[in-house]
Amino acid sequence: MAQSFGVIGLAVMGENLALNVERNGFPIAVYNRSREKTDAFMAERATGKNVVAAYSLEEFVAALERPRKILIMVKAGAPVDATIEQLKPLLDEGDILIDGGNSLFTDTERRAKDLESAKFTFIGMGVSGGEEGALNGPSMMPGGTKQAYQYLEPILTKIAAQVDDGPCVTYIGPGGAGHYVKMVHNGIEYGDMQLIAEAYDLLRSVLGLDAAKLHEIFTDWNNTPELNSYLIEITADVFKKIDTDTGLPLVDLILDAAGQKGTGRWTVTDSLEIGVAIPTIIAAVTARIMSSYKAERLAAAEVLPGPIAKFDGDTAAFITKVRDALYCSKMCSYAQGMALLSKASETYGFELDLGECARIWKGGCIIRAGFLNKIKHAFDENPALPNLLLAPEFKQTILDKQDAWREVVATAAKLGIAVPAFSASLDYFDSYRRANLPQNLTQAQRDYFGAHTYLRTDKEGVFHTEWMKPDESVQKPVPDTVLEDQPQPSTAEVQKQEVETRS
Repeated sequence: MAQSFGVIGLAVMGENLALNVERNGFPIAVYNRSREKTDAFMAERATGKNVVAAYSLEEFVAALERPRKILIMVKAGAPVDATIEQLKPLLDEGDILIDGGNSLFTDTERRAKDLESAKFTFIGMGVSGGEEGALNGPSMMPGGTKQAYQYLEPILTKIAAQVDDGPCVTYIGPGGAGHYVKMVHNGIEYGDMQLIAEAYDLLRSVLGLDAAKLHEIFTDWNNTPELNSYLIEITADVFKKIDTDTGLPLVDLILDAAGQKGTGRWTVTDSLEIGVAIPTIIAAVTARIMSSYKAERLAAAEVLPGPIAKFDGDTAAFITKVRDALYCSKMCSYAQGMALLSKASETYGFELDLGECARIWKGGCIIRAGFLNKIKHAFDENPALPNLLLAPEFKQTILDKQDAWREVVATAAKLGIAVPAFSASLDYFDSYRRANLPQNLTQAQRDYFGAHTYLRTDKEGVFHTEWMKPDESVQKPVPDTVLEDQPQPSTAEVQKQEVETRS
């Protein structure tokens, strides 16, 4: 009897997803380029299970029922392309290939077009949850050919994490939509992790708290509706781990140089490309880069002293304020991610359901958090919500907590503690809530040195000034090639467009 599902690539994620599929009632076939890896998987993890091992792609393809459903779990980039090219001559019309790695969404778009022109179907599927999620139920973000998703749905809904309102998987959208949503998920994850690191740094460096006390605080925070989340939970666990060699908390022995695999940078790059402000996520990516300058920072620490001020406030009150600042900043990080998804949906034709994106992140994935219910509700109530900060679920909370947030950022600055993501989040909030920003001066400068023109608040039209000639300004129409024969926008229309762009 032919197997229902195939997995190529038996690294930990591939192995665990394969076992998850088999455990949920779908016989599988597996293949790995290295025979030794396949043999080890069969001997150590697949004994007694409905798993067929293949030692060539021909044998692997022949073991699968049609339409074949093949999950590719190899390193993103050229290895995915190479695997697809090796498979294509062996496949039949309608067979389904699924890329479950962290591929760049534009690569997924290209592969989808190529495979669909060859009469195959393709799904680019973001998978979040790490090794444990892959085995016991991840959050999955499949995009691509909708008919292909319908064939896969009975399997994906079984192997996904299960939450109160369904499995943590849904059809995301066409082309590279699935991998785009996973990319933004990872960008939010970068922001979340940096914010937690900054809260830890404040509690440790300002208050001098040890790992045992930090474990207690983060455990308490994880029991609150605002901060209950996977990342807060594992942070609390980190603080209680003792190094067996030294008897010291292991976290205190880990070098402060963070790695990254690229999805955070991709998020930043695309946000700049389509014009969405995500300063918290940018700060998080930059913080990881700064952390890599370890040798330079050690040298700089010897010659660049900071403030000599000491904290003399109430410790318990400051802990509460750090918690509130963390929550406010976290809201901004998610607001930026959702705004990016909204603009990308419009720009790339993804037709994303933002409420569903939030729902499938409630279980299985790294950014799963209690307040995702509120995010889902906000977008269900108003799918056109321009920014999460305007939702009733969040607006009043951030207004109530902003004084604590500001005090924490000010204290950090006074004591010389870098909090780039806390600060970027507060700047984002203050920029978004202000009716007037200083970019009127920026436009004046641009017009001065480059004749880039500007709009006025009191008149319609587009203007240019000869700045070296006092009191002389002339209206200068924008060239037809720019406006494409459309009427010049009014000031009100431009302001409306700017609001839509921010959303």
